[in-house]
Amino acid sequence: MSDVIVIQNFINGKFEDTKSYIDSFNPATNEVNAKIPDSDENDVNNAVKAAKTAFLKWSALPDIERARYMTKIADIIESRLEDFAIAESKDQGKPLWLSRTIEIPRAVENFRFFAASILHSREDSTHHPSVDVLSYTTRQPVGVAALISPWNLPLYLLTWKIAPCLAFGCTCVCKPSEFTSVTASMLCQVFNDAERNDNLTASVEKQKFLAGKQKEENF
Repeated sequence: MSDVIVIQNFINGKFEDTKSYIDSFNPATNEVNAKIPDSDENDVNNAVKAAKTAFLKWSALPDIERARYMTKIADIIESRLEDFAIAESKDQGKPLWLSRTIEIPRAVENFRFFAASILHSREDSTHHPSVDVLSYTTRQPVGVAALISPWNLPLYLLTWKIAPCLAFGCTCVCKPSEFTSVTASMLCQVFNDAERNDNLTASVEKQKFLAGKQKEENF
């Protein structure tokens, strides 16, 4: 039996234990690959509170600052691509080449794509000369997003939600699939290693139905 990875919740920029854990299996071997937190309502509430606090600072940053941080995240993931690919392969029981050549590289590009897009965003305006009126649209960060991602493309689809959320000034609480949570935890470490620990994201593991119910009550 290979070493079992113990996943912790990531709240307020720190990895935290919870009261109980769920086994997560490698489908290729049927061995326990990881133990993930079976988070309770208090864990979820703490994550939401931390993300709401972080939103006040993160949403006020200039676009260029958010873009720089996200680009650094992309660079770190890319530098650890092999580690991410191996972890994804074991967590899903899928061919290593698929994680190495498609899924992890796409996660890298998700951050780069949205980091670039916020530097070229446009707001529409229309002048109505007959009534001397200027109509315009403006887009503002709205708060904390609850992000739930599936098991089939774990890091790829999680970053497809996190990247635009952060790019446009929001913060988030993430619930990865209870079947494939390892690379989500590795991503949380990347956020800290990117040297801007503003508690922008929280990752809370839990069985799907209960997590969804608690998030509906908090947002």
